Amino acid sequence: MARGKLRIYLGAAPGVGKTYAMLSEAHRRVERGTDCVVAFVEHHGRPRTEVMLHGLEQIRRRELEYRGGTFTEMDVDAVLARRPKVALVDELAHTNVPGSRNLKRWQDVEELLAAGIDVVSTVNIQHLESLGDVVEAITGVRQQETVPDEVVRRADQIELVDMSPEALRRRMAHGNIYQPDKVDAALSNYFRPGNLTALRELALLWVADRVDEYLTEYRSEHRVSRIWGSRERIVVGLTGGPEGRTLIRRAARLAEKGAGGEVLAVYIARSDGLTAASPKELAVQRTLVEDLGGTFHHVVGDDIPAALLDFARGVNATQIVLGSSRRKAWQYMFGPGVGATVARESGPDLDVHIVTHEEAAKGRGLPVARGARLGRARIVSGWVVGLAGPAVLSVLLNTIDIGLANDMLLFLTVVVASALLGGLYPALASAAFGSLLINYFFTTPLHRLTIADPKNIVALVIFFGVAVSVASVVDTAARRTHQAARLRTESEILSFLAGNVLRGETSLEALLERVRETFGMESAVLLERESDVDPWACVGRAGAGPAPKRPEDADVDVPIGDHMALALTGRVLPASDRRVLAAFAAQAAVVLDRRRLREEADQARTLAEGNRIRTALLAAVSHDLRTPLASIKASVSSLRSHDVAWSEEDRAELLEGIEAGADRLDHLVGNLLDMSRLQTGTVTPIIRDIDVDEVVPVALGGVPEQSVELDIPETLPMVAVDAGLLERSVANLVENAVKYSPPERPVLVAASALAGRVEVRVVDRGPGVPDDAKERIFAPFQRYGDAPRGAGVGLGLAVARGFAEAMGGTLTAEDTPGGGLTMVLSLRAAPPRETPGGSQEGAEGPVHPERQAS
Repeated sequence: MARGKLRIYLGAAPGVGKTYAMLSEAHRRVERGTDCVVAFVEHHGRPRTEVMLHGLEQIRRRELEYRGGTFTEMDVDAVLARRPKVALVDELAHTNVPGSRNLKRWQDVEELLAAGIDVVSTVNIQHLESLGDVVEAITGVRQQETVPDEVVRRADQIELVDMSPEALRRRMAHGNIYQPDKVDAALSNYFRPGNLTALRELALLWVADRVDEYLTEYRSEHRVSRIWGSRERIVVGLTGGPEGRTLIRRAARLAEKGAGGEVLAVYIARSDGLTAASPKELAVQRTLVEDLGGTFHHVVGDDIPAALLDFARGVNATQIVLGSSRRKAWQYMFGPGVGATVARESGPDLDVHIVTHEEAAKGRGLPVARGARLGRARIVSGWVVGLAGPAVLSVLLNTIDIGLANDMLLFLTVVVASALLGGLYPALASAAFGSLLINYFFTTPLHRLTIADPKNIVALVIFFGVAVSVASVVDTAARRTHQAARLRTESEILSFLAGNVLRGETSLEALLERVRETFGMESAVLLERESDVDPWACVGRAGAGPAPKRPEDADVDVPIGDHMALALTGRVLPASDRRVLAAFAAQAAVVLDRRRLREEADQARTLAEGNRIRTALLAAVSHDLRTPLASIKASVSSLRSHDVAWSEEDRAELLEGIEAGADRLDHLVGNLLDMSRLQTGTVTPIIRDIDVDEVVPVALGGVPEQSVELDIPETLPMVAVDAGLLERSVANLVENAVKYSPPERPVLVAASALAGRVEVRVVDRGPGVPDDAKERIFAPFQRYGDAPRGAGVGLGLAVARGFAEAMGGTLTAEDTPGGGLTMVLSLRAAPPRETPGGSQEGAEGPVHPERQAS
């Protein structure tokens, strides 16, 4: 059965119109005769969205009982039984109610797709898993409901539903997104212009990257070599000379003129000759281009212009930036140069910029070796000169008589010329052929292959020996030059590999991409297996080409130990490249081991932290708990003593001391046990919907009556929390605030609704905490400053934050305007409750942010 197709409407924020666009698409398909049903769509009480549901078949939802409430979710079995052509499924990142078929709604969608049903869905950019930290840094809200990026990337179509921040805020102000009582809080917090602009940029860039991936894949599948200028990509050709910095800055300015411009600096190492590149200068230029937001690439190419053009076309570049040639005027007699060749061969779809610089026409600092390897043209020329030269010389010398010695010197010159051009074998053939001609035409008896004078025999032997020696020297020099060039190229590649290690570039995927790019392969895969009989598993890959599942399926494979191999596809590499490839393979294994060691180190760090906590717990038990125990024991011993007659006032005071010590001991032991539960991960909150004003007053039982003021509106939405954990968190926060706040300035405990969350703020007027210590005060066994009323083990705030995070909330510290410290406890709002009319009411929070708007 063919897999269904997935279409996703992606938005930057709630309220941009994703659900409306999805329903509009459904009506268009129904009008064309497509069997389309609504599997799950929320209209959130918005009239325009609700009207769009009319005329569409809706699958009955499944009702689930959870913690005293009734919730509805998509009935996957009913949709599969109905088997429509297209199903509409809203809120792709939604977390299903416990007891549902799957944990996440995107998993429900995967089942529908596997059954051959096309799905149209919606999701906001903040729900993508990889962007969680970025979105939290922008909005201050951690998204609890996420969807893996790969699920969205696999969609057959992704359509961006865009709206400017100003238009979205107008929709909000007109009541088209939230209820009127939530508009002001939303506009002043989550829906601030800066937040919306940043989220919009994230959405646009993410979609642009996906479009770029689709374009690259399409060009690769259809073997499109012509450049499509859909995006400005500027390739900078570097030679390793000082002018490279000027070229990089010039390219960066060109990229800034176009939206989404990208700079790719490339250095092409010649594999057929020595170069004058300075490794130090290349390192500086690499740092410069990365600082300017570009990327650096190192490629090996026999023909520099061709390699540069191949690279530019491979990355779909639109422009190439090259520097004016550093060659002097007389050097142009040897060829037009790289710049002129690239400009001539670039074609109409690739612009070439020749940038002037201070080093132009000044010559190179080091000579560039030519002909490190004897090419085909030189070898052919050597044979032509070695065979035709002696014949032509014999004809010319037969017309004039300059003596046998001079004749042999001229023939020796031809042999040397053929050796310089073609190497050993043309020179040997020229020497042998020349010796025969000299014997036949210039030694007596003439025109016979015999020698009458013994002196001529010695001359011919010396002539042949000199010719062979010269040819051998020339051939050896050529081979040594080629070896030096090869080693120079390998050393450059290895130096960059070592530089990556020193710079801390330990990403396995980045290293494999460097391998693929350096050797011009389609894909590079690192394979591993547990034993000789286990199947191979891919632990890292790079490239868009097909990935081999076994080393023997690849064009090139390099074993790494007994159970690991680096496999490459694209072409067969010569044996001479395997030395460098083996270095890359060894480094890939080191990177993989380092990554695993880092994971093990994180686990060890967690264990060490647990040991530290246990050690601190023992210290607390031996020191901080001894004081209340000693006080209780002293009071009890005094009461039991028969030597003193205690008055009623004395007995009441002693009993009060016992009660105070017991309360303090109970508080300390409770915090210690709570911290131990948090560190061992045994805190399992029982989440249910409660009102804040039911819990907070109970949490104030341990502080004096006049020391706290409450400001908790009755209209606050309910929160999804564990009542016991919330009570302990608030109690610790209030006790800490009362401890540091002056007696005449009571602590304020206030609560408010904010963009789907409820914030409980505990405000004191104490000395406050500097910014650099606001995070340290939440660490276990940390006490900031002196505690004027009693002492503790420094666990109150740590326990409060741990409980808050266990319930899906956050706890942060802020400065109180006018002096003091404010603790902000942000809690998830309870999900909307189903009403008899089918609509949902209640506050929306980031747990179900798609229920805010679509």
